[in-house]
Amino acid sequence: MIVRYAIDAVVELSVIASFTRIGPAIRRRLFAWDAAEPGSLKGRTALVTGPTSGLGRAVVDDLARLGARVVLVARSADRLARVRDELIAAHGGDRFPIVVADMGSLTSVRAAVAEVLATETRLDIVVDNAGAIFPERTVGPDGIEATLAVLVVGPFALIGGLLPLLRTTPAARVIAMTSGGQYTQALDLDDLQTAAASYAGALAYARAKRAQVCLVREWARRLAADDVTFCAMHPGWADTPGLADTLPGFYNVMRRLLRTPSEGAATASWLAATADVGRFNGKLVLDRRARPFDRVPWTVVSPADRRHLWDQVVGLSGMPDPLPSA
Repeated sequence: MIVRYAIDAVVELSVIASFTRIGPAIRRRLFAWDAAEPGSLKGRTALVTGPTSGLGRAVVDDLARLGARVVLVARSADRLARVRDELIAAHGGDRFPIVVADMGSLTSVRAAVAEVLATETRLDIVVDNAGAIFPERTVGPDGIEATLAVLVVGPFALIGGLLPLLRTTPAARVIAMTSGGQYTQALDLDDLQTAAASYAGALAYARAKRAQVCLVREWARRLAADDVTFCAMHPGWADTPGLADTLPGFYNVMRRLLRTPSEGAATASWLAATADVGRFNGKLVLDRRARPFDRVPWTVVSPADRRHLWDQVVGLSGMPDPLPSA
């Protein structure tokens, strides 16, 4: 077993082997990964944001195969209806309700929360997957920079609103889909909305993902006494429309090594199903193992700064603090 972990550590340090499809190919053999049994999530309810393409689409297919009821949350009613119909055809059962919501609009997020609370009696799994990259700095309907709104403030308001339902569901879990780009960016807590610094869409996205991961750690800290697990998962470098559109040079160079969407989403699906999810509370997970939050020292966010970030996001969300810190 020591040799296996040593090989895994070398793969992780190499980055390219770890993040591409080489990583799961090696680790699957090293650790003899087992697959969850079809139907193993029967009777459980999941909610997935951004389920109409890419990693989100792969996650909902996995959860549907495992028998879960899956609430589909996205902006487009037409695309949601198409995904719902495909899921029913592939997996059977009318268990894929749709909730039309724009994660960049707090009014829309609050309406989605109200709808879920009114229609669902339990919530076992939340997969925070929705994302967007804006080529130019854009301000959303609430006066918040759009990348921060979609990736950070909107999901925070969604989870905060759904927290009562999560807390009454045994072994509930929230899984945040992050990105390798977050390793490269530091957070400027004095300019969280990139108002003063020069704006680049991919960098704003990476900083928002770092903020997302920091908030996962803070959710886990503040809910340590509850039976709700918060973790982030890193999909590696996956072949998705978003990657092809935003980083075409990188995409063309790495295309043959990129993970499929299913390979990228596999850790999220595993975290949704495993009974052992509690050991990953407050952790960042790639290929079924906890990984470092930081790869370079200048991106480290201290506990005090995570609390400061939390307070800023609470203020931007316009909601009462769902978990005031002791």
